[in-house]
Amino acid sequence: CRPGFSNPIPGELPSSRFFAPTPVVTNLIQFINQLIITIKSTLGGLEFSLLYEQENNSLHCSILKAKGLKPMDSNGLADPYVKLHLLPGASKSNKLRTKTLRNTRNPAWNETLVYHGLTDEDMQRKTLRISVCDEDKFGHNEFIGETRIALKKLKINQKKNFNVCLERVVPGGKEVGDVEERGRILISLTYSTQQNRLLVGVVRCVHLAAMDANGYSDPFVEICLRPDMGKKAKNKTNIKKKTLNPEYNEEFSYDIKHSDLAKKTLDIAVWDYDIGKSNDYIGGCQLGITAKGERLKHWYECLKNKDKKIERWHTLLNENPVNSN
Repeated sequence: CRPGFSNPIPGELPSSRFFAPTPVVTNLIQFINQLIITIKSTLGGLEFSLLYEQENNSLHCSILKAKGLKPMDSNGLADPYVKLHLLPGASKSNKLRTKTLRNTRNPAWNETLVYHGLTDEDMQRKTLRISVCDEDKFGHNEFIGETRIALKKLKINQKKNFNVCLERVVPGGKEVGDVEERGRILISLTYSTQQNRLLVGVVRCVHLAAMDANGYSDPFVEICLRPDMGKKAKNKTNIKKKTLNPEYNEEFSYDIKHSDLAKKTLDIAVWDYDIGKSNDYIGGCQLGITAKGERLKHWYECLKNKDKKIERWHTLLNENPVNSN
């Protein structure tokens, strides 16, 4: 596994046109170049492919195989698995992983892991971190190496193949100032001119943050149209037990004039239901004229396109929760 060099010969000096290097300098640079190759190749190589399907807002990550992984166990082998993480985004909920293959330095996973709910905006700003780790029987998994791919390098609806050398980058923590993402929600909006109603569909959530000790949540969605909508402003979906990817397909309606919609804000909150105690806030978002980005665009498209159902994915953030009853 060999990284790319701008010079065709690793030992060739880019500045050799301007001065004649001594044999000592030449040998030193050749040694450094060889050392770089050796360090990278000792971690191993990874083959994978990425495909962003715009129509269904999904990123398909096909993890194919690795070759020549660094031996991590006393038997000279490893128990490797691959872990994916979208950056920025500190939530454990957006991490995906392959199965673990035992006693091999040349694993062939041939697994496809899928991120749902990725928007074109996400593809311009997010980076996919792909880490190869060694699973330890005693619970302390070890980091082997990683690579990072800026998603903006991908072409829409075109699969791209990668064959890379793993790098030794120490896993970092949450970036300073980064608002933690808690999952995604698919919402539909329709203004019905026949009924003079706003129809809000709560379709599904993906990659929700785990709030319970069992690694899951018992999520439900609460929506509220404000201000000045009275007791009928708030609606809730059913509770889905023990899942981070609930499907609801529930629709709620609000009697409202089309001309009044521009003054309203739709609050969306996802909660983890707890028996006998207060519910845990997972994350939320707001749609309306005062919103930004995809949230503003979704609301505007609903106002502009009467009687047309507009579906959009939205990121759930862990800020500004409102108490749930």
